[in-house]
Amino acid sequence: MGPFYFEREVRTPYSEVYTILEDEAVIGRIDLHYVSGMVHGTLTIGESVTQEGIQDLIDALDEEIVDSVGISREEFIIHVHQGRDIGVWSKNDFTENGNGHGEHGNGEL
Repeated sequence: MGPFYFEREVRTPYSEVYTILEDEAVIGRIDLHYVSGMVHGTLTIGESVTQEGIQDLIDALDEEIVDSVGISREEFIIHVHQGRDIGVWSKNDFTENGNGHGEHGNGEL
C-alpha cells in the first residue's frame, strides 16, 4: 500500500483530524488527540485495507504526522475501526445541490 496522503480537516490546540487518501481515493480518517506524553488516535479505515496495509498506514501516520507535531511523547496509541462509510450527517447544508442530503446520508440527525 501507499503512498498515503493526509488532508487536514480540523486542528485545535490538542487535536487534529485528517482524511486519508491513497492514489487520490479516500480510504479512511484519523482523529488524533495530544495529551501529556501521549498521542491517542482513532483510525477508521475501509473494508478493503489489509492488516499489512493498516500497519503501513500506522507507520506512515507516526512518521509523517505525529513526529512532525514536535511534542515529546512516550506513547502512540491507535484504535482501529474497519468498515464502510455510510455518510455524513449534519443539521447544516454542506452539499452543492442545497438539499441537505449527503452522498450517502439522509441529512437528518
